[in-house]
Amino acid sequence: MEPRPLSIDGGTLALDDVIDVARRRRPVALGAEAVRRIEAARGHVESRIAGGATMYGINTGFGSLSRVRIDDDGLRDLQRNLVRSHAAGVGPALPPETVRAMMVILAASLARGRSGVRVETVQAIVDLLNRGITPLVPCRGSVGASGDLAPLAHLALSLIGEGRCTYGSAVEHTARALLVTGLRPVQLEAKEGLALINGTHFMCAAAALVLDDLRRTMDAAVVATAMAIDACRATDAFLDDRLHAARAQPGPRRVAERVRQALEGSTIVGSHKENDPRVQDPYCLRAAPQVLGAAFDAIAYLENAVALELGGVTDNPLVFAEGAEDDRAILSGGNFHGMPLAIPMDTAKIAVCHIAGIAERRVNWLLTASDSENPITAYLSPKPGLHSGLMIAQYTAAACCNELQTLAHPASVHNITTSAGIEDYNSFGATSALQLGQAAELCRQVIAIEFLAMAEALEYQRPLQSGAVVERAHATIRSVVSRLVADRSPAPDMAAIAALVKDGALGDGLERET
Repeated sequence: MEPRPLSIDGGTLALDDVIDVARRRRPVALGAEAVRRIEAARGHVESRIAGGATMYGINTGFGSLSRVRIDDDGLRDLQRNLVRSHAAGVGPALPPETVRAMMVILAASLARGRSGVRVETVQAIVDLLNRGITPLVPCRGSVGASGDLAPLAHLALSLIGEGRCTYGSAVEHTARALLVTGLRPVQLEAKEGLALINGTHFMCAAAALVLDDLRRTMDAAVVATAMAIDACRATDAFLDDRLHAARAQPGPRRVAERVRQALEGSTIVGSHKENDPRVQDPYCLRAAPQVLGAAFDAIAYLENAVALELGGVTDNPLVFAEGAEDDRAILSGGNFHGMPLAIPMDTAKIAVCHIAGIAERRVNWLLTASDSENPITAYLSPKPGLHSGLMIAQYTAAACCNELQTLAHPASVHNITTSAGIEDYNSFGATSALQLGQAAELCRQVIAIEFLAMAEALEYQRPLQSGAVVERAHATIRSVVSRLVADRSPAPDMAAIAALVKDGALGDGLERET
């Protein structure tokens, strides 16, 4: 059955709304309230133009050319030329889902009635989404301050019937895709080209999609931690709620609770409570709630920033039609600046680095078989020496973590000035967004490697059982990866488990954090 269209009514988008449109191709409709707001703002822009007012980006040049006044008969050319000249991106095309997320976020922003565009221009974005026409957008070119100019200009090219797009499974010239679907190119009017390209919609879209992926990776990381505790025959004493209540940090306390939940019913934990000479486990196990909890809290900082951005208007200048008699009813400002997203994304990169880093340390601790209390072989080899087991899986995890450490360097702390110095402090949040996407993928691979190793180590604990959640995850892994009885390439096994992590199959059974 066709899903109910998402109504863009001028309100705040939810993160799940963006994901539905971007990844599940939910249809979109422009609501009546949005139409009212858009028309009110557009009417004010047109009245100010008719009155001869000089307004940035409406009848002036852009950036350092803002002092150049444009005659009324050049206003259409001004907006079309802006889109064409700013479509200067390089690099591989963004995934279609990222572009679709950009489109719905852009449409929702314009629908809030602060941008001064026409209803038909917003409707044109909605039509492209619903007809499956996705502009081809190069991934690099935004400095994340005057909005995501280059990526959004490539998006806007499709609205005016230029550039290329994906339609069905093919890359097409946009003019042909519009013709096939019965759509017409938009003739941009005053202010519209600027409104289309002068926002944070790429940064916000990329962050939203990564957050959707990270939800499942974080759930999987909790289950992998629980599996590691039993695979390493560790104690569960460090999960005691009294410890975490005493620290008073909410993230670690929630993680400890969720790991306890995953281990509930384990007979492995109880099997070595008596006469165990070990006093404490290594940090990678004992401090896992503190590390993961801190990382999850940092990612929540990004989630909050994105939630706020999904209700905002980030182009420039903005129109306040309700103050029509006010000489400041059209205001220039800096809402396009990406720093409110760039800093949280840079923070999230650090957090992701730690989720993977502590997982790699648990893999290393297990595979070295340095704990005489755990009945496993070195590298989980069926016959150490003849078979190398999972030795090199840890190398791969280490390589991923090294790359994560490099990606964790914040992009937002570096500034390069643009537009002849008028745009002199940029966020480079688009770089943060691209790096965060890479980091999330690497983290997922490391968690998959941890699951591979810990699932194998659980076999050495039999006939004892772990908790129900852990055993469910173990059975899911065994449905795609068999036990290691002789050396084989671990790469297909790791890829199969990474796919399970991405699909959310290895966080099953955990209560979703709120």
